[in-house]
Amino acid sequence: MQTKPILTLEDIKKIAAAAEQEALSNGWKVVIAICDDGGHPLWLQRLDGAAPISSHIAPEKAKTAALGQRESKIYEEMINNGRFAFLRAPELNGVLEGGVPIVVDGHTVGAVGVSGVKAAQDAQIAKAGIAALGL
Repeated sequence: MQTKPILTLEDIKKIAAAAEQEALSNGWKVVIAICDDGGHPLWLQRLDGAAPISSHIAPEKAKTAALGQRESKIYEEMINNGRFAFLRAPELNGVLEGGVPIVVDGHTVGAVGVSGVKAAQDAQIAKAGIAALGL
């Protein structure tokens, strides 16, 4: 039987704090979502002033990145390049840049999804959060 790492509450808090710091240091009003490898929500944080819709988008970006085991922007690029079938792929509702998987020792253990600013900035915040784990 194989074993794999899992996210702890301490890990999640580190990710969330670092992502929040990245957003605040740039004056960005966003929602930060963290999920496990099955796309189940573990954390949702809406910074002051973030648009209400971002509370729905960020968790979907995280879920998409976790289940797909790749950044959500990959799906956005495929759709933009004509693979419209991905619009109907099951469980992939966050097909916009800003969802980033958390990979430990080759295992996707979860993902961070951010929504509220430009797509590349959302991804920057997510990656800053993940970097807090020292990966």
